[in-house]
Amino acid sequence: MEILDAHTHVDESPTLGWLDPPEALIPLLDEAGISRAVIMAYSDLPGPRPETLDYVAAAVARYPDRLWALIRLTPRHPEEAKRLLVHAVRERGFVGLKLHPVSFALPPGHPLVVDLIRTAAGLGVPVLFHSGDDGQSTPLEIAPAAAACPEAAIILGHMGGYFHTADAIAVARAHPNVYLETSAMPYPQRIRDAVRAIGPERVLFGSDGPGCQPALEVDKVRRAGLSEAEQVLVFGRNLRRLLGRSDKTP
Repeated sequence: MEILDAHTHVDESPTLGWLDPPEALIPLLDEAGISRAVIMAYSDLPGPRPETLDYVAAAVARYPDRLWALIRLTPRHPEEAKRLLVHAVRERGFVGLKLHPVSFALPPGHPLVVDLIRTAAGLGVPVLFHSGDDGQSTPLEIAPAAAACPEAAIILGHMGGYFHTADAIAVARAHPNVYLETSAMPYPQRIRDAVRAIGPERVLFGSDGPGCQPALEVDKVRRAGLSEAEQVLVFGRNLRRLLGRSDKTP
């Protein structure tokens, strides 16, 4: 069974304590039996570390058969953010947008955020939100963005974290453009609940590696009590479809 990881990180900034090169991630993917992963940085663009885009692109270039990339952006610089998004997708091969509302301190339904989501949708790529227990990132706070952009595929990373998983499932039930991603959320039964509530086609495996151990995240999904057919979708086929990558893609 193919396993694809919808949520991992690569970044290096010694002054900020980030020391996660792709060489740290690849062995963890191997240990977990993950054939390919989506990577993203820890910091937003535009920002004080403009080299981040080249760093993430270089990681994919070193491991082209193992990694895809999202660009992480702040909507607070709207024109530059849109320019970078178009550049990353059309010219650098990035497959989506990462938004972390805690870092840019805007509610997900803010017009600047919605405008950037619509740009991603126009490019045909999904938007991965950090969704958890922190302010402006709970599933109910992200729901207005999903409602405003029904044409956009919106992924709730961590499917609400520790305390908002029920809300994440409720938001996905209300909005058919919302997908739930399993990383860094400790409850296998909530994965089963999500599959029963919205179907297995809108649940994605993610690990949040290397911060979380991918092998443990894989085991969590396997403990959710899903059928083999449901696992095939959650572990890989859904992500391939969402990214427009056929099963024959390496």
